[in-house]
Amino acid sequence: MSLVVVGSSLAGLRAVESARRAGFTGDIHLVGAEHHLAYDRPALSKAHLVSGEPVEHLQSPEGLRALRVDARLGVTATGLDPAAKILRTSAGDVPYDSLIVATGVTPQFPPGLPSLDGILTLRTIEDAQALRARLHPGVRILVLGAGFIGSEVASSARALGALPTIVDAAPVPLVRAVGTDIGQALASLHARNGTPLRLAATVERYLGHDRVEGARLTTGEVLPADVVVVGVGAAPATGWLEGSGIELHPKDRGIVCDAYLRTSLPGVFAAGDVAHWPNADLDSAMRLENWTNAAAQGAHAGVNAVTPGALSPYRTVPYFWSDWYGQRIQFVGIPGDDVEFVSGAPDADRFTAAVWHGERLVGAATLNEPRKTMKLRRLIAGQGTRQHVGELLNRGRPS
Repeated sequence: MSLVVVGSSLAGLRAVESARRAGFTGDIHLVGAEHHLAYDRPALSKAHLVSGEPVEHLQSPEGLRALRVDARLGVTATGLDPAAKILRTSAGDVPYDSLIVATGVTPQFPPGLPSLDGILTLRTIEDAQALRARLHPGVRILVLGAGFIGSEVASSARALGALPTIVDAAPVPLVRAVGTDIGQALASLHARNGTPLRLAATVERYLGHDRVEGARLTTGEVLPADVVVVGVGAAPATGWLEGSGIELHPKDRGIVCDAYLRTSLPGVFAAGDVAHWPNADLDSAMRLENWTNAAAQGAHAGVNAVTPGALSPYRTVPYFWSDWYGQRIQFVGIPGDDVEFVSGAPDADRFTAAVWHGERLVGAATLNEPRKTMKLRRLIAGQGTRQHVGELLNRGRPS
């Protein structure tokens, strides 16, 4: 039996590691478009960008050899023939018995983006190195997108003495990730740290001839810029699966999976940023783009793909974190409209916000409250209520 994993980043690496831990002794082929072994991608917009410290690789070449993994890096998947059980790649065909798709997402770009020097994105080590080379004191940075990546880039740029301005098309940033109320609270961190934020605006025209010099917004404002960083989102990397017959989600072209991470094709699983699946912990179908889920879901898919007689469902309470201006942001669960700041306030340096569905806790955001976050995550998994949250927050207070 052979296992083929498409995508050599975090989810793909964890899949091959867990398959071996599960006792799988067959051939494993790991196919990835990047020339690097899997690395700590969140550091690209934070520690690596600020200090230039090396990005940590999550496995060594020696480690992969010890796992008996045939790593084919710099190789792109081009198609899938499920009837013949063959993966088509830029370096030839690869047969499989079981296959895991862990190709992640690719950056999206706004329409009409010109080919000017100084317009960059941030997805790979090479992207981070190109951006860091331009981040000097006084350099004017225009960041397109007020999501977590854009906000981390702005924070890192300010730490280096650069002058970032963030532009986002939405009236409130991060609504899909954390909801309106929490999104507004987090957005206030930019103003409090001297970073201008332009919302409900997009770039109408870029200024400059050979290199970018600025941008005119749809509001009419002209912003000078020496560098533009595009961080307006990403889409599942599934174009190579067109024509394979695999079921893709109509909203974003992610891969539709069942609770066991099986796709609509026999022997084919999916994991990480690319996978939609029904999450029993929150009674909801979802697709997650974060480090924690990619690691855990990749490991789960690796076991299920090589133990077809003992499948287990994948369930989790989502968790992600972000660091802006020296502040630790954490979120667990799912966003919603019924939000209560149960400690602190939206403009405070420390807060805890609960997201309710009726009496049940379904999500929580914290700012600089790391000790509470995992307790809240456990409450969500246990279907905790308002009463449980109150007891948690009052625990240890003087009577």
